[in-house]
Amino acid sequence: MSLRAHRPSITAVQVIRRDDGIVGFLGADFDLRDLPLTRKLYDEPHHWRQLKGDPAIRRNVFLQTRTETELDRHIRDVLAIMEELIIDHGVFHCILHFSSNRATVWFVDDPYRYRLLDLDALIDPDVCMAFGRTPYPDKAVVPAERVREILNSFRELRFADETIYLRSGSLNIFNGLVALTFSCDGSHYLPYAEFLDHDMPFWSGIRGSSV
Repeated sequence: MSLRAHRPSITAVQVIRRDDGIVGFLGADFDLRDLPLTRKLYDEPHHWRQLKGDPAIRRNVFLQTRTETELDRHIRDVLAIMEELIIDHGVFHCILHFSSNRATVWFVDDPYRYRLLDLDALIDPDVCMAFGRTPYPDKAVVPAERVREILNSFRELRFADETIYLRSGSLNIFNGLVALTFSCDGSHYLPYAEFLDHDMPFWSGIRGSSV
């Protein structure tokens, strides 16, 4: 980071010699915005990654229990409507915030803006009528028939334990990644197939180790 502009930069340094001795250095600063792309573009990793969250939350995780939310009470309806939005109405990325009764969704025909759906929208089948029918994308990595299975697994993780429980879960059908954030503030990012390969006893052990 440059000291003057506080931007990502590269400094090229040439040693200046005279009579086999070093007499100085010549430096030139280059802002990365001004340099041509000389390396491969960043590629998102597709292996399982686990990230620890706020230490204060992790320290106190066993002092808390899950409080039933309105979304919890209507979770089957919410997941059914979310599946409909993904399969037939163009949602390619969704985040279900179980602890705060909302969802954030992105649509293929307007990918640069997200929409926030509150509980009233998530339990009202008419919300599907607000968005036109969109065929399931051919480029999606996640098969359409597995979307319900993934969403149902979110529900199981939400209710599997009263102390270590799922706070939010997300799915992106194009990169095929599932993201999970638990009450201990630990997060997991993993391919959908790997997520579906594990049963609840496995996740109970993972959640415990993440604390």
